[in-house]
Amino acid sequence: MPQDNQLNVAVLQQFINQVKAADLGRQKEIRLDINTAKNLSYTLGLAMTRLAGNYEDLLSQQKSTESVVSVEMDGGSWDKN
Repeated sequence: MPQDNQLNVAVLQQFINQVKAADLGRQKEIRLDINTAKNLSYTLGLAMTRLAGNYEDLLSQQKSTESVVSVEMDGGSWDKN
C-alpha cells in the first residue's frame, strides 16, 4: 500500500502534550483553534486509514500463506517381539 501522504506526528505530539499539561494543571478543559483541530482531525484520519489498510494487507498475506496439514493414521500394531 503506497503511503504518499506523510503522517504529521508533530500535531499528535502537540495535542498529547497539551492534554498532559492540562491534566497536571488540573484544568477541566482544553481549547483548540480551528486550524489545529483540522490538522489533528486530518492526521488522526490518515493514521487510522493507514492502520486499517496495513491490517487488511496483513490479513490477506496471512490467508495466502496458510498451509494444509494432512495426518494419516494407520492404527499401528501391537506385536510383541
